Amino acid sequence: MAPPRTDQDWSDSDEDDLSQLETSVLLGVPDGHVDVQSDACDAAVSRIGGLPAILPSREPPFSSSYCKSCNQPMELLVQMWCPFQDSPMDRALYVWGCARTGCQGKDGSVRAWRGLRHNEKYAEKLAKKRQRQLERERAKAKAEEERIRAEAQRKAAGNPFSMSSGGNSTHIFGLGTQIFGATSAEEPSAEVEAEKDEDNDQESDMESEASEESLLTAIASTTISESPWRSAPSYPSLYLSTVSEYLPPPPKSRLPQGVKVEELGEDDKKEKDISWAKETYEDSLEVDHVFERFTKRVSYEAEQCIRYELKGTPIPFASDKLFDLLWPAPNQDPLPVTKADFKVVQPQRRTYSTSAVSKCPICNSPRVFECQLMPNLINVLRPSWEPEDKNKKLTDEERRQAVQKALKNEDKNAKTGMDWGTAMIFSCEKDCCLEDGKEIKECWREEVAFIQWDV
Repeated sequence: MAPPRTDQDWSDSDEDDLSQLETSVLLGVPDGHVDVQSDACDAAVSRIGGLPAILPSREPPFSSSYCKSCNQPMELLVQMWCPFQDSPMDRALYVWGCARTGCQGKDGSVRAWRGLRHNEKYAEKLAKKRQRQLERERAKAKAEEERIRAEAQRKAAGNPFSMSSGGNSTHIFGLGTQIFGATSAEEPSAEVEAEKDEDNDQESDMESEASEESLLTAIASTTISESPWRSAPSYPSLYLSTVSEYLPPPPKSRLPQGVKVEELGEDDKKEKDISWAKETYEDSLEVDHVFERFTKRVSYEAEQCIRYELKGTPIPFASDKLFDLLWPAPNQDPLPVTKADFKVVQPQRRTYSTSAVSKCPICNSPRVFECQLMPNLINVLRPSWEPEDKNKKLTDEERRQAVQKALKNEDKNAKTGMDWGTAMIFSCEKDCCLEDGKEIKECWREEVAFIQWDV
């Protein structure tokens, strides 16, 4: 949870709204050891470490977990159950990382894959839901046409209550029913039918909530008992739970007497992440403001290991080459060199862009940000690569050899831990499942992992 407001935050009233702002980001936090075998084999159970629960029935090649630098198998860092909304495909995201000393700072030492598998039963449910939605839209369109036609008839008939209109009262009330859109007592309007269908749809969803949950989570992964995945190096497995991100409201600043500020409307207040949604960055040679903003944002929930926001915006770790790639500097006029041309040059303001991220090689769709791994993930996994007996006394010869290796960086295969600041994962926007241009039932695809190293 985010920390409470401090006394240093100025407020013009003791009754100010101290409620926090909920962002659109989901935070992944560790939630205890996975001690149930069925959970360890279930692809729908998100976890930190452990062995992967492979989603596609066709087991992917073991080389998927190889580091591109040392060509050795890596440990699974996280596996996340993250199907796209209203998609018939079950989906899991897998991220591996190399902890070897010689691989730190090199491309390919963190790799991300997504596994997809078509869920027949859930696809049928989605098809029925879409059909009901289509029928409701048609019914509403028909009701709107009837309303417009009735309005036109009313204007053509003139004033039905005038003495010169003639006829009996049944004509008057008959026209009245046309004005309000009703057809007859025996035939309810299309709009009423649409409302009934919507109510039935809600009841159906409530009745099938339990069965839908079982459809989504009871996806048995393929057994890896007789495969190389079984003997893969791994960290202890931890459950990965998700919580919403909450940020404290920005402190109010003092305003000159007589100055008023318009309050946001109720609709605006409901918008998530108002203050940070379109955050820009300014260049500065004095302080790395990017790193300052990173540490401040993360400090509100220090246990976060994952930040998940599909099609959202990552938070950069530092001002480096990757920052320049995703937050490119805008074109700016050169600085004047003569006093006559002196002018004030405003600081460069950068905005986020994924134009430099490579497109999906399968369907040529843009890749979008999906999630990023946070520094606390390294802290959670660190005990796994530390020596079991840190207090073990070394002989003079062992100590001398260890110092020499460290100075010469000879032992590049030693697993001394990962030292990146954050790893950003970018995935295919369409979450395609194609082969030779045709849709298939399941697939295994590598996505882009961008690393900002701890400098």
